[in-house]
Amino acid sequence: MKTVLITAFEPFEGETINPSWEAVRQLDGKVIGGAKVVARQLPVVFGHALEKLWQAMDEIQPQRILAVGQAGGRSDFSVERVAINVDDARIPDNQNNQPVDEPVINDGPAAYFSTLPIKAIVAAVREAGIPASVSQTAGTFVCNHVMYGLLHRLHTRENPARGGFIHLPYLPEQAVKHPGAPSMAAASVIQALEIAIRVSLETQQDMRLAGGTLH
Repeated sequence: MKTVLITAFEPFEGETINPSWEAVRQLDGKVIGGAKVVARQLPVVFGHALEKLWQAMDEIQPQRILAVGQAGGRSDFSVERVAINVDDARIPDNQNNQPVDEPVINDGPAAYFSTLPIKAIVAAVREAGIPASVSQTAGTFVCNHVMYGLLHRLHTRENPARGGFIHLPYLPEQAVKHPGAPSMAAASVIQALEIAIRVSLETQQDMRLAGGTLH
């Protein structure tokens, strides 16, 4: 049976929960699109997060890898297009590391594009009535660090697996502590992730749809 590795993060920046893990842990052990889903939690720690991710990839040998994280302030299910080779932390990670203008991978290329069918995923999630979009930036914190490290591993090992990153809004119970911040219900997030997994397995050639932004 095919396997899908889906990762999420522990809480950070004073939050008591992380919407990525609250959703992803519900998918552990499920069979979606003929593949078994294996969930793993990653620390919000530069370097250590990649070690945990690469260890899971080696152990599980998945056909698809979806890394998921929190993007408080965003309003929809954001499928990331690109990861850049820079760590530039606005805040410290969970072990008080705060790299500034450092590469994720020494001598790595400037960027890697997701190898997931990002536009097909967005289209399918929207069709289910859940707000979704292609995102042009994964930031420069641990989420981008993990996305870049994931794609670097796939590229340099010539791994046939495909992978990418998805950002989630706050859950409602988080948003009440951030007046004006948008949120998304856990049930909608879980449904969108199930769709993303299914589409990533079924779609070989991504859809050609406009998904860019003006700024």
